[in-house]
Amino acid sequence: MNGQASFTLRGRNPDVLTCIANLSNDEVFTPPEFANRMLDTVAEAWAASHNGANIWADKTVRFLDPCTKSGVFLREITSRLTSGLANEIPDLEKRVNHILTKQVFGIGITHLTSLLARRSVYCSKHANGQHSIAKSFTNDSGNIWFERIEHTWANGKCTFCGASQAAMDRGEALETHAYAFIHTDNIKTRMAELFGGNMQFDVIIGNPPYQLNDGGYGTSAAPIYQLFVEQAKALEPRYLSMVIPARWFAGGKGLDEFREAMLADNRLRSIADYLSAADVFPGVGLKGGVCYFLWNRDHPGLCDVSTHFKDWPVSTASRLLLEKGADVFIRFNEGLSILKKVASVETGQSESLLLPESKRFDRLVSSLRPFGFRTFFRGRKQMRKGDMAIYQNGGTGYVAREEVETGTELIDKWKLYVGRAAPGTGNRDTYPHRILSTPFIGEPGSICSETYLCIGPFETQSEAESALSYITCRLTRLLILLHKPSQDTTRKVYTFVPTQEWNRKWTDDELYAKYGITESEIAFIEKIVRPMDLASDLFENVSVVEEDE
Repeated sequence: MNGQASFTLRGRNPDVLTCIANLSNDEVFTPPEFANRMLDTVAEAWAASHNGANIWADKTVRFLDPCTKSGVFLREITSRLTSGLANEIPDLEKRVNHILTKQVFGIGITHLTSLLARRSVYCSKHANGQHSIAKSFTNDSGNIWFERIEHTWANGKCTFCGASQAAMDRGEALETHAYAFIHTDNIKTRMAELFGGNMQFDVIIGNPPYQLNDGGYGTSAAPIYQLFVEQAKALEPRYLSMVIPARWFAGGKGLDEFREAMLADNRLRSIADYLSAADVFPGVGLKGGVCYFLWNRDHPGLCDVSTHFKDWPVSTASRLLLEKGADVFIRFNEGLSILKKVASVETGQSESLLLPESKRFDRLVSSLRPFGFRTFFRGRKQMRKGDMAIYQNGGTGYVAREEVETGTELIDKWKLYVGRAAPGTGNRDTYPHRILSTPFIGEPGSICSETYLCIGPFETQSEAESALSYITCRLTRLLILLHKPSQDTTRKVYTFVPTQEWNRKWTDDELYAKYGITESEIAFIEKIVRPMDLASDLFENVSVVEEDE
């Protein structure tokens, strides 16, 4: 039996960093293969900017992972430098010692991950330990720093990261999650404090924590990954690469200013967009996908955008991040081409994606709480004289007309109702999407709670039916998707949708002909957007969505 086991396992040396479980959906370990993909992108950019030079053969280049967890980036950088500097520093021990003491730096996000990172990089949780492959450190930390940092509270929130004092002020026994890299007013001074001297890094790379619970309703949480990106830029490295959630493409909770700054920054030279986070982080339920970007301080220009999803062919294009007339990043390269065609037909020119006010469908879409009733409101089960139907979370109730304080001008009109929450897809992003929950016609004398948005008013039932047919078309829903950062479907996501004449039943074939959509573009639309069956359960997948816009 022992001989058989020895034979079976011979030559097997699994990478432990492919086997460890994630800390949470917000602090995920980066798979080694993906870390190497990001490092390849940095190396290619360095070669392009340095006459083909090999970054891994340069003993002066400094690397920083400001949010290290498993230490995978630092480990793979060390491995590459060890090979690349073999001719420059032939002695292996001296070469490794130089790399670890002069070139590779990290900041742990917790005490546990700092130990794990040191074990990955130094082969010892103590940089100066007996088994450490670095021979010059005189302290336990080496160049992978961690010390407990406290939040700075003001009015119940941290002034640096916005964390809730009620949620995160938890005493000495638990981690504070007050990350050193973003809890400072002067990041350059902080780096000097941590590592000594004038620390100018050539490459900053990592996978930052994504969010912290902000004490809001349910699972409400505030994003913090943008703070790591902003601090890294403030250090002015030559190259910056991070893997972050893709929701910033369209902004949202705490991300609008970050989105504007990123899309206006022509030093953002590449974005690799993964529509499903599971394709990068297996088993992680992170909605909206992830991306990694390369920021090149000294070489501004167009951005190379690539879209990845399972076994689909990778879509690539070199383009502007912010198109004229748009306030979000258009996620799909093919989608941008289609959007430009629609805008061109509606505006008569091809320079801008901004539709004229008179042709914007979002004029017909209500704001949140169109009639003032919250999602948790429940109308009476039994109808009384003079009551109206209220479409609410879970079905229909009844309220008196005099209970309605807003949206009264819509009560006696025809309209459409569509769920504020898009259909759920479990913990993974899947395509084709429905994009919207199933819309339905609201008769005069009906209202809805915050569970739905109201679209209208329409003067006749036939007009409402025409509009209903239009928003169930695949092309219409693709235009919605291009402005939709999350499951939450607010008025803003209809920005790119033009109005039509409400005098017919609209079909995709008619819309494709009107806007000159090609066969290949139709194939793309059908790959992204699912057909909608109005005969299905109208209340399927309607659920509570918290305010995060």
